[in-house]
Amino acid sequence: MLISKHHIQYNTPKMLQRRREQHNHVPRKFGLANIILILRLGILLCGEAWYGYHLQALSEQQEQIKRDYSTMNSISFGLFSIDKWSDKIGNIVNGQVSDFNVSPEQKKALQVQVEQQLHGLISKAFADINKPQKSLKGRIEKLAVNKFVDEDQIYAQVPSFAKTIVDNATSPKSTTRIKNIVTSKVNELQSQTYDSTEVISNAVAAYMYHKYNVADSTQFSKEISTRLASISVVSYNDLYFMLGCVLAALLLWLLMRNMAHLHTTLFFMSLLFALVLLVVGITSSIIQVDAQLESFSLAVAGHNLSFTNQDLFFQSKSIVEIIQTLVRQPKPDTVVVGVLMLLFIIILPIMRIVAKGIHILGNEALAENKAVLYFAFDAAKWDMADVMVVGTLMTYIGLNGILRSELSEIEFHTSNLNTTTGNYTSLQPGYFIFVGYVAFTIILAAILNHIRPRDAH
Repeated sequence: MLISKHHIQYNTPKMLQRRREQHNHVPRKFGLANIILILRLGILLCGEAWYGYHLQALSEQQEQIKRDYSTMNSISFGLFSIDKWSDKIGNIVNGQVSDFNVSPEQKKALQVQVEQQLHGLISKAFADINKPQKSLKGRIEKLAVNKFVDEDQIYAQVPSFAKTIVDNATSPKSTTRIKNIVTSKVNELQSQTYDSTEVISNAVAAYMYHKYNVADSTQFSKEISTRLASISVVSYNDLYFMLGCVLAALLLWLLMRNMAHLHTTLFFMSLLFALVLLVVGITSSIIQVDAQLESFSLAVAGHNLSFTNQDLFFQSKSIVEIIQTLVRQPKPDTVVVGVLMLLFIIILPIMRIVAKGIHILGNEALAENKAVLYFAFDAAKWDMADVMVVGTLMTYIGLNGILRSELSEIEFHTSNLNTTTGNYTSLQPGYFIFVGYVAFTIILAAILNHIRPRDAH
């Protein structure tokens, strides 16, 4: 631990003799006071274990709910899905078509264009007829047109012709027919646009709706938010109760500091408190990394094409899960790191707790065993639990800064595009339990040196 690592121990013959004398002179009577103390501490220990078990279960439940939410709102099923884009754009186009109506101003403008086209056609027709004709048929047609058709009269009728054409083209019947044609073409294009995410997305949605007993995505998001909020409150309550039980045990040390005949029992029970903290601390989530694209809005044809709550990245790990992830990697160096973490963050701390228990309870031969003494005292320099505490904190600070920087790069606020992101990276209750374990074992190491001063520090 942090304190013990700075002490170098020298087992000279005189020191060993003094340890034996001190060991032999410690009162070791076990009477009614010890039984009462065990019962009281047993109640606190059971409370700590229960709240720890509940917190660990809630940690797993929270992680599963967050993974379900992350899967349901994966960016692969939203912003990166061709099907979603096709549906949204198709809805915009169909909406534009269904709302299509020709205003009086548009009809006037359309009539002017039709008149221009008609004037052009008439001019071209008369120009073709009046040009020199070589064939007999052409000459007869030219003579008949010049004799019976008045060009000025034809031009004079252009406005009425144009009005009739525009009225027929913009009639309700014609407008409906045009809308149907455009809509059918859009739907046909949508049916031809397909990617592999649609089937998976629909299957995932159906499963999640059934699992959480909801009908749609809105109810799903609301249900998830409610559950996570409730779990967070209860988890931190469990955390406070656990640490409260440990503080109560420390208070007993303060009250019984002069009752040497109870120190052995009190210290052994304190080791059990530390063991519970360690187990809960390494099996509960210690850090959660969560980055989201909260909103994406793109202006298309006067409409906003939007996506919300797109999950970019989510991971939540306990110390045990981190080690499992490392040892399962194909790279040898990663496996080595995982094994070292297993040895120095889990196995060694447990062995040190056991060794201290043997040292405090065992007879002289067992208590002075070299292996027991080594793990109880000298192995502190190899215990990396405190390093894990600092490393996790630094990882959290670093990841938080990196995510904020990266997410700021994809935030846009323009007239056509608006995006907002969210960084929900946080330290979890398991981390604070592990911090509590480290702090508690440092205190226990100091207490052990006080009640069993086996070395000269």
